[in-house]
Amino acid sequence: MKSNPALKLFTGLTLALLSACSPENKSTLLLPIMGEKKVMNQDTVYHRVADFRLINQYGDTVSQKSTEGKIYVANFFFATCQSICPEMSSQLKLVQAAFAEDDSVLILSHSVNPMHDTVEVLSAYAAVYGAQKNKWHMLTGDKKQIYELAKSSYLVNALEDDGSPEGFLHSELFLLIDTKGRIRGMYDGTYAPDVQKLIKDIILLKKEKIKP
Repeated sequence: MKSNPALKLFTGLTLALLSACSPENKSTLLLPIMGEKKVMNQDTVYHRVADFRLINQYGDTVSQKSTEGKIYVANFFFATCQSICPEMSSQLKLVQAAFAEDDSVLILSHSVNPMHDTVEVLSAYAAVYGAQKNKWHMLTGDKKQIYELAKSSYLVNALEDDGSPEGFLHSELFLLIDTKGRIRGMYDGTYAPDVQKLIKDIILLKKEKIKP
């Protein structure tokens, strides 16, 4: 289920303004760096995704080490969701297809209902959308860790809500994460033109890697 659109708009605008303030963006960056930044010892420290340790649809551990040197797309979903998740997963299938032969690009889909979404459930879900092994990870694990990752690392909503029709609320956004664990873009995963922009931005981000 979608998160509050007003909150999403406010967050997106705030992050864009924060990232636009960086002089680095004008000279070397092809995409903005989103999130709060700090200056420490005359160095700019950008917001990064925190360490994590989760389990994918094969029962394998996926952690920060799994994404080292990789560009990846992160999102949140749950297997029994019948509102926005099927459309989001269908769009991610297109992202996967665009980079099917590119080992430097991954997809990480985090379940907001890990108690139900076991390895077996996620394996079946992954099969429906043709998720490739070592390319598209459907992740489950500790619920508290997943919700904290959403809120503090990816800067999006993910929570249990008994008042919602399906019992859970999560963002419809896809997050583009660079090789240093920084957020470089946010895209509506239910809106095809936004997803096409995501694909183009991944290509752009790959070019940025060769810059000094």
